[in-house]
Amino acid sequence: MSPTRPWPQTPDGTSIQAPDPHHVPSQSPSPCESQAAERSQAAGEALPLSVVVLISGSGSNLQALIDGAASGYLPICIQAVIANVQEAYGLERARRADIRTQVLSHKAFVDREAFDAALMDLIDSFHPGLVVLAGFMRILTPGFVAHYRGRLLNIHPSLLPRYRGLHTHERALAAQEREHGATVHFVTAELDGGPAILQARVPVAADDDASRLAARVLVQEHRIYPQVVRWFAQGRLGLGSDGLPRLDGQALHQSLRLDLLTPDQLA
Repeated sequence: MSPTRPWPQTPDGTSIQAPDPHHVPSQSPSPCESQAAERSQAAGEALPLSVVVLISGSGSNLQALIDGAASGYLPICIQAVIANVQEAYGLERARRADIRTQVLSHKAFVDREAFDAALMDLIDSFHPGLVVLAGFMRILTPGFVAHYRGRLLNIHPSLLPRYRGLHTHERALAAQEREHGATVHFVTAELDGGPAILQARVPVAADDDASRLAARVLVQEHRIYPQVVRWFAQGRLGLGSDGLPRLDGQALHQSLRLDLLTPDQLA
C-alpha cells in the first residue's frame, strides 16, 4: 500500500483497514503466470500481458476474456478479478478459472475519492499492464482515470456517443432507432466519453423489447471486447498523446466497425 495516502474512514470515523497483504498474493506467481512462463520459455515467446478485471455483476464479458485466454487467442494473464459487490457472480466465474479474486465494497468508504484510492492500491498490487472494466458500475474519479491513462478499457452497450449512461436499450427503442450496438473505448474522466476503438452494430427489429435487444447486443460485446484486448496485448493498440487511439500506428479519428475490419486488422 502506498505510504503517502492516508487510509480512509467510514462515516462514523472508524478507520478502514487496508486489505491484508497476505490476501493479495502478488509476491507469488498466479497459476496462469506459472503456466505462461513455462510455455513462453519453451517457445521463446514473450510473456502474456498482465490484466486486472473490475466487475460489479454477472461477468459475462469477463467470461469471454477468460475463454479467450484459455484458448490462446488472448495473450493475457488475468491476475485478479476485483468486485465492489460481494454477490457478483463474476467472482464465481473467476474462481472456477483459478483466478484470484478480491472484494472491495464502495459502501465501506466515506466518499468516492477514498474508495478509488484504495482500489488503485489494490489493483497496483497485481502490477497490471491493462485494467479492464467489465460491467463495473462505478463512476470513476479523475485521479483514478489519470493513473491508468492509456491502459484502462471499458465496454458500453450503445453506439457511442449515443446513449451514454444507463438504460441504453430502452432509450434506443424509445427513439425508434434502426440500429443499436456496443462500443469499446479508452476510459477518460468524461462518463462514457473516452475515445472509441471498436463498435458492433445490431439491427433493431420491429418487435424488439429491451431484453431481446440487450441479448443480441451482448453477443456482439463478447466479440468486440476480446478483439480490442487482443490488439492491446499484442502491442498494436495504444492511446496517443493527442487523445486518439492508434491501431498499428494509424490514428483512429472515428471508431472502427467490427463488420468492416480487414483480415490484417483481425490477425
